[in-house]
Amino acid sequence: MKLPIITERLMLRKLTPDDLDDMFLLDSNPDVVKYVGIQPLTKKEESLEMIENLIGQYEKNGTARLAVVEKESNRFIGWSGIKLLTEEVNGFKNVYELGYRFLPEFWGKGYATESAKASLDLGFDQLNADKIYAYADVENLTSNYILTKLGFENKGTFLDKGDICNWYELKKNNRK
Repeated sequence: MKLPIITERLMLRKLTPDDLDDMFLLDSNPDVVKYVGIQPLTKKEESLEMIENLIGQYEKNGTARLAVVEKESNRFIGWSGIKLLTEEVNGFKNVYELGYRFLPEFWGKGYATESAKASLDLGFDQLNADKIYAYADVENLTSNYILTKLGFENKGTFLDKGDICNWYELKKNNRK
């Protein structure tokens, strides 16, 4: 995985323990985790465990979520990236999945789309994926819109941790 990935306004890089405060700020925010099937985190140790898990994924799977930094301010604004689903989701396992999460003050600026495009390039061009999957709570209208705009095809709904989610697939030759 060639990093960092530089886009017009963003830099995507591996997460490190230095990102602990920012990750906790992200995942302790009820608005951020509203549609992701987890409760807001209450302890920084939980964020550190997540970061350590991601570092392990980089080493074991060659990919994981990446820190997204706004170039202009050099500020951590969230994460985005491709991960290998090693636990079954909607009957799928050992497939690549796109995900992203951002601090609310950076919503509506196109950063999810910009970072997702860069992540998809990584998945298709560096990881040689033929297909990449994604899923979003049916009530998360913004995320569903972004996935559709990126060229993902909605393959139906499934139940994830008690939430109804749309399951998406993007084939390499259908990316936008």
